[in-house]
Amino acid sequence: MNILALDTATELLSVALRNSEGTFYTEMDGPPRHSERLMELADQLCAQARFDRRALNLVACMAGPGSFTGLRIGFSAAKGIATALQIPLVAVPTLDCMALPLAMWPGVVVPLMDAKKKCYFSALYRGGVNLTGAMDLELQRLLELLPRNEPILVTGPDAPMAASALKDLAPELRLSVDGAFRRGHGRELVHLALERFQERGGEEDSAGPEYLRKSDAELSRENAV
Repeated sequence: MNILALDTATELLSVALRNSEGTFYTEMDGPPRHSERLMELADQLCAQARFDRRALNLVACMAGPGSFTGLRIGFSAAKGIATALQIPLVAVPTLDCMALPLAMWPGVVVPLMDAKKKCYFSALYRGGVNLTGAMDLELQRLLELLPRNEPILVTGPDAPMAASALKDLAPELRLSVDGAFRRGHGRELVHLALERFQERGGEEDSAGPEYLRKSDAELSRENAV
């Protein structure tokens, strides 16, 4: 199955393409320029794979949580491709993609993304299974959920900062930081999108991103009413 995956949930933009020849991947780290670079990277990847985008069977994007702007850009691009080619769109939870490469860790895996306002987007995983669902919470609340009797591996773009704060709060934690915490997850998005499609068939994820919280603009409008 030919799948194009667009990972725009964080500052690190990544794109993956799966076709009969294998999986092709590219990423770009640096200041967010997703609206300018996303389709350029997708076109470059298709050219590298000598693949005609019109042969796609499925397009995937991150469902969230993540950057409000980044998620909107990824979802809009994926929806445009799906509509133009009349193919299904699958959106996959961001934290699931972050935890997937670490499914063999002998303990709990905790993806962490800075959600601002002293909070983090997070979830707890064991053996690749989400134990808590996606959460938007302060570190003190996260600390209450972490086990004391097994190793904990934190990952995600803000893992070192959060891990340091957690260790200050609870030095007894058996806490490690993923050595590749800052990476794109386009390849994982391809894998999980295919699983999701095989489970649900052609049902589209067209409702939009899952933000977990309202944007500052939405909150300002509500407060003004």
